[in-house]
Amino acid sequence: METQQMKQSETVVTKVADPSAIGLFGLAMVTLVASSQKLGITSEVSYVLPVAIFLGGLAQLYASFSDSKLNNTFGSTAFGAYGFFWLVVASDWLIKYGVFGNEMKDAIDMKQMGFLYLGYLIFTIFMTYGAAGTHKVLFTIFVLIDVLFLGLSMSSFNILPEFGHTLAAYAELLIAILSFYGSGASVLNIHYNRTVLPVGAALIKRG
Repeated sequence: METQQMKQSETVVTKVADPSAIGLFGLAMVTLVASSQKLGITSEVSYVLPVAIFLGGLAQLYASFSDSKLNNTFGSTAFGAYGFFWLVVASDWLIKYGVFGNEMKDAIDMKQMGFLYLGYLIFTIFMTYGAAGTHKVLFTIFVLIDVLFLGLSMSSFNILPEFGHTLAAYAELLIAILSFYGSGASVLNIHYNRTVLPVGAALIKRG
């Protein structure tokens, strides 16, 4: 007599919390502190460095990895790209302070950063179109990031540098304010399972 063994397979589902709140919080903090330096409220970037590394960089990378587990390509790409951006900027500041030696410090060419900002501007433009399929707060944040990279590019390429710097500074401050709001909405709306802080409907419907 042949005994047939039935194999049972189990599917284990790992639930991951929405990482948007911590990602937007990291973005809010780094842009708030960085904009204070651009606006002349604070000076130098010594204390902006740890904020750029841990909140601008690592917090957003954590959100990126978490979004990848949720199969959220847009969120994972956005948080990952901007998280790595802030790590690059932090490294740039370390070079300026001579941490890697005077040879690297003396070889700085700001136009290279200009091309970095230009590349991120191009990237952000098509990500802004993607953000139009999420909600109005996130879409507005992306529009402001477009303005930020435009201003940074202008300043680095010495095209109306003062205007570009000021444009970037105020765009960065507004990004911080809206990102705080977006982070709060992500937490409270999910926590209470109702709309505590409205974020607005998507501008473009996704299929």
